[in-house]
Amino acid sequence: MLKSFLAVLKRDLLLAMRRRSDIFTVLFFFIIVVSIFPLGVGFEKAMLQQIAPGIIWVAALLASTLALERIFANDFADGTLEQMLLTPQPLGVLVFAKILAHWLLTGLPLVLIAPLAALQYHLDFSTTLTMMSVLLIGTPVLSMVGAIGAALTLGLRGGGVLISLLVLPLYIPVLVYGAGAVAASMQGGISLQPYYLLLSAFLLLALVFAPWATAASLRISVE
Repeated sequence: MLKSFLAVLKRDLLLAMRRRSDIFTVLFFFIIVVSIFPLGVGFEKAMLQQIAPGIIWVAALLASTLALERIFANDFADGTLEQMLLTPQPLGVLVFAKILAHWLLTGLPLVLIAPLAALQYHLDFSTTLTMMSVLLIGTPVLSMVGAIGAALTLGLRGGGVLISLLVLPLYIPVLVYGAGAVAASMQGGISLQPYYLLLSAFLLLALVFAPWATAASLRISVE
């Protein structure tokens, strides 16, 4: 099972490296969205610090949805997905490998470039660390919930729009508590533990249920 998991993970990463434009599209979208707001609202330090948590999290959320449609689309088109359904290995394990590859290619880079966004909004070092840590916890949840939407809309015309309609409402709790943690860090004197605990709970729930829900959705879509 572990060999199958690593094989799928390695395969998806190698294929993504051959299509680097998909990765750069997500990163450039995040950078552009984050950079455009100061041009529109002004460069006042207090205002930028106030709106920074929401804007950075919304940009990360929207950027993560750009690549959701491609998680399973290519495998569905070339017949690889049907072979995965026929393997003796649990489909949920193989699906989790594909979700992990998606997060490594889209979610983790957003965490790493978040300090650049923090510089534009005059966030201090401790707030930047908080933002990176909550993004590190929250972005895997976005990938796992998004994978369920991608599986449900697999093969449908206009699937990208349908994915957004399905998953964006489910992203709201992660958005609220992720942005709230960054805002609380800026204010100081507020415990961040409740935010981390809730985001961690979302992550654990997603780890337990999302791969198997995605696997069941894939079986329905392929049939």
